[in-house]
Amino acid sequence: MKPDTQEHSTDTGTPTLHMICGKIASGKSTLASRLADQPRTLLISEDAWLSQLYPGAINTVADYVRCAANLRLVMGKHVEQLLRAGNSVVLDFPANTLGTRQWMREIFEHAGVAHCLHYLNASDTECKRRLQHRNQDDAHQFKTSDAEFDLITQYFVAPAASEGFNVIEA
Repeated sequence: MKPDTQEHSTDTGTPTLHMICGKIASGKSTLASRLADQPRTLLISEDAWLSQLYPGAINTVADYVRCAANLRLVMGKHVEQLLRAGNSVVLDFPANTLGTRQWMREIFEHAGVAHCLHYLNASDTECKRRLQHRNQDDAHQFKTSDAEFDLITQYFVAPAASEGFNVIEA
């Protein structure tokens, strides 16, 4: 089932939690940076936080899962407070599983603010092409192999209309 998609400006002037769903190297961080250019909008990047909090400690998918779970424990209430203070937040965390999206839903529901789930529907082939380029550039905090991409992509779940998110497909 394809999610309901909306075409509208993301600059609403009201506090909004922007979430991004897309496979590795689909363009999530690029979109997040663009969204964060709006007034009173803060960007919170999972990769930036993880690379600073756990330097050299994330070497496997299991390491990532453990460290990302720890970060979410702290970040949820922080993001909620930023939203309640009247800011919009671009949460550059992958909204790629039902569990992660449920965590994000709790944030915007507890804060009582609007939300947008931006869905980047890029093919595996395109993502792997971008990933190889990104790995060569050394511009990203983490390198991901094609094998790791395949492993992580097994857990990817595209948003469905039944989840009830305001989806913007990019």
